[in-house]
Amino acid sequence: MQLIDGKAIADQIKREIAEEVEQIKAAGGKIPHLAAVLVGHDGGSETYVAHKVKACEQCGFRSTLVRFESDVTEAELLRKVDELNNDADIDGFIVQLPLPKHISEQKVIEAIDYRKDVDGFHPINVGRMSIGLPCFVSATPAGIMELLKRYDIETRGKHCVVLGRSNIVGKPVATLMMQKANPGDATVTVCHSRSSNLKEMCLQADIIIAALGVPEFLKGDMVKEGVVVVDVGTTRVPSDKTKSGFKLTGDVKFDEVAPKCSYITPVPGGVGPMTIVSLMKNTLLAGKKAIYR
Repeated sequence: MQLIDGKAIADQIKREIAEEVEQIKAAGGKIPHLAAVLVGHDGGSETYVAHKVKACEQCGFRSTLVRFESDVTEAELLRKVDELNNDADIDGFIVQLPLPKHISEQKVIEAIDYRKDVDGFHPINVGRMSIGLPCFVSATPAGIMELLKRYDIETRGKHCVVLGRSNIVGKPVATLMMQKANPGDATVTVCHSRSSNLKEMCLQADIIIAALGVPEFLKGDMVKEGVVVVDVGTTRVPSDKTKSGFKLTGDVKFDEVAPKCSYITPVPGGVGPMTIVSLMKNTLLAGKKAIYR
């Protein structure tokens, strides 16, 4: 069993990006500039945005944080999105989700200029990804593919089971795994809360990508020997062993599943760091106008 070290890979990619930014700067080019819009004071969102701002510094990017209180109106937020769309100095921007209930997340996502949509959530980017065209791929699926690639994990012809069908992880990662590419070329089954023979499906899988958001859902008796397991879950569960009073728990019952695996991602330290570094890669592409000119 080999642990897939997402943190080490993410650090390596950040160094690669920083070197490229140095070259851009030396050639008199424009330094990539990422803006993040944060609404309210959700603990998880605050942490994610702080990590993103720090990653920008490590990569040599410029970053701008735009804050709104949770009572901001939808119209005000959409005005800010329009402003960022038209700001030539901003190469890419994200609106951190979730948003307060009175604001339509879909309306906000669709208002973002797809050429600056470094989160890869805009329907144009999603559509381009689904037919294999260049686009901004959403960060978590892109991070998963990068881990498989850098660990040289064979996906061609393998049976990949994706647990979960969210628009942010499940659906896009299933699409990427079946593309004519490496990693890719897998036979993909997507399982979800309505799947009746889920255990049987998992037992057939060569690769399992668990993205349900249900702590320790995947148990030892649901996987075969030699399986590759990618755990996307990050649920805060109470713990008396940590100073904060909680610990991050994945969708995989690690102690049971890991001994059967050829490769497995830990939580934390697996997919999480890759998500942020994938956003940095998209920001670099946006800054270079490498996808949309």
